[in-house]
Amino acid sequence: MTNLDQLKGNWNETKGKLKQKFAILTDSDVLLVEGKQDELLGRLQIKLGKTKEEVQKLISEL
Repeated sequence: MTNLDQLKGNWNETKGKLKQKFAILTDSDVLLVEGKQDELLGRLQIKLGKTKEEVQKLISEL
């Protein structure tokens, strides 16, 4: 995944793209809370049925 500062800086755009690509995602699913990035990845893993690595790759490719 891109470094955390890049992720946080572009998160509004990234979460919009994720929600477009995966209509099942809600605002709660893509909520990025300081210090809880692993929790975010976990929510996305469960909701999308993907591994942590797959989710990280998916986010970095958006």
